[in-house]
Amino acid sequence: MGWGSGYLVFNEMADSLIKAGATDEVKEQVLSDLIESLQADDWDTELDSLQDYLHDPAIVRAFAAHDIHWPTDD
Repeated sequence: MGWGSGYLVFNEMADSLIKAGATDEVKEQVLSDLIESLQADDWDTELDSLQDYLHDPAIVRAFAAHDIHWPTDD
């Protein structure tokens, strides 16, 4: 059984970093660390969070660093 509450934890942190004007480097590093931690707790809503930030390349890279990619019809 996974942990769906990670969605709220991740999205609140991502929104706070965006609101604070964090650089892409900071967003990528902080959120990559957070992703790693959430996955260790069996996070199962990664794609829900990723979908919300597809417009932000730094956040997409943080997910990609943990082999989480948005599915495409390619």
